[in-house]
Amino acid sequence: MISPLAYVSPDAKIGANVEIKPFAYIDSDVEIGDNCVIEPYASILPGTRMGKNNHVYSHAVLGADPQDFHYEPNTKSYLIIGDDNDIRENVVIARSIHKDGKAVIGNGNALMDKVHICHDVKLGNRCVLGINVSVAGDCVIEDCSIQSSGAVIQQRVRVGRYSLVQSGCRVQKDVPPYVILGGNPAGYHGVNAVVLKHVNVSERILRHIANTYRLVYTGNFSLEDAVHKIREQIPMSEEIENIMSFIQASTHGIVRPVSPADM
Repeated sequence: MISPLAYVSPDAKIGANVEIKPFAYIDSDVEIGDNCVIEPYASILPGTRMGKNNHVYSHAVLGADPQDFHYEPNTKSYLIIGDDNDIRENVVIARSIHKDGKAVIGNGNALMDKVHICHDVKLGNRCVLGINVSVAGDCVIEDCSIQSSGAVIQQRVRVGRYSLVQSGCRVQKDVPPYVILGGNPAGYHGVNAVVLKHVNVSERILRHIANTYRLVYTGNFSLEDAVHKIREQIPMSEEIENIMSFIQASTHGIVRPVSPADM
């Protein structure tokens, strides 16, 4: 299953039923799990640890040296990739800038053409990153979120689960769970109800999520007060608790509401 025209380091660990096509490059200190497919001209670089059933397309570069001035060449660090990921053409994913540090890609993600994921990013499970999405260093992107084509997620931003960042947004603040983000500057555009219905969130919970964000974005009081109001007025559920925990953990603020001037 390994083409004689591919380069595979004798130090690389290759699982069962892995297909490595002509002109792929597999460096030393690389581990590739069972049933992966590596297309021509893909490069898997030192420090990459890949699970099972991943498909890596042409000209993708995994485990790249971080493009960060704090990175010291030859620092031993890692890129950890889970299972069942679809990594399309020209995707670049960097390792950590820290000695023994880890950048992490979870399971079941779809990374489309020209996605660039910088150092020390933590990407959850079943996320979609559209064409030409850029994710800066130290970001956290939680499960089942969607970053549409051309979105730019700036450094140290956290993106909540089941959120949707629309095409072309430049995101500078944390994106709470279950919301739609749109415009530039990027702002809150409502609840991601279509996706939530697909995962069987009930109409009752959807109303509670919408009412929670009304308190956050139109209540005319601080985020701390908004959390108190949510506890007083909104019936608790896993989703509401998750929203409150996310807001309380944010260190540099959440995205703002859309003003009429941005419409």
